[in-house]
Parts: sequence; structure tokens; C-alpha cells
Amino acid sequence: MAIGNWGTDIVFRVSEREALLLQSLNRTVSAEWAAHSRIGLKNQSEFIRPGLQQVTFTMVLDATLGIRPRANIERLETLVERGAVNTLVIGGQRVGRHRWKINSTSEAWNTILNGGELLRASVSVTMEEYL
Repeated sequence: MAIGNWGTDIVFRVSEREALLLQSLNRTVSAEWAAHSRIGLKNQSEFIRPGLQQVTFTMVLDATLGIRPRANIERLETLVERGAVNTLVIGGQRVGRHRWKINSTSEAWNTILNGGELLRASVSVTMEEYL
């Protein structure tokens, strides 16, 4: 069953054969403000514009769950380096109004078997709204 997706490039899913897990999704919505100094008074705030939204999450890549960790890490690297942009959908609903780009990934090779085969890894993904 699909949990969500980022276009067709990343599909978070759980089935009898495999599980590509999504953990700890955090979304940041921000705004930019200016502070105007006033003599003898507190600064006055002025709204400038909305900031770009950000999403961070961790992907669990586990060979015992039918996922090839090293191949998925390499695919993510390619997506980051070519500047791919897609819609992020979780639970059948879009996250935000716009598409998302991957700003960065950071990987942890959690379990490496004798011979160097990667059994389990986790990848932290940082995305930013793309306009």
C-alpha cells in the first residue's frame, strides 16, 4: 500500500514484498519580517513576504524489507544533482501548493555486512518549495 510519493521517483510503500519507509516528516512554514527602529519605542514589525516552505524526513532503506539500500542512495544522489522537482503527496493529499526540490540528503550506513554489502541505511532528506 502506498503511503505517499514524490512524483514517480520516490514511492513510500508497504507491501508483502517490500517496504520503503518514511519517518519523522517535519514541515516548516515561515515568513520574512523587517524590524524598523523607532527612537524611544519598541521596534515596529513589517511583514515582507512568505518564506519558502521546507520539509525534512528520514527514509529507512532496509534490505530485509526488500529494498536495495545502495541502489536507492545512488538514485537519490542523481535526483539531487540533476535538480529534479516533483509534487509531494502523503496519504493521498498534496503537501503544500507547489512542487518540491531536494536541497540535500545525508545518509547513515547503519549495517554493513562482511564483504561490504549495505544491509540497512537511513537517509535524511531536506526539500524546499519550488516556485
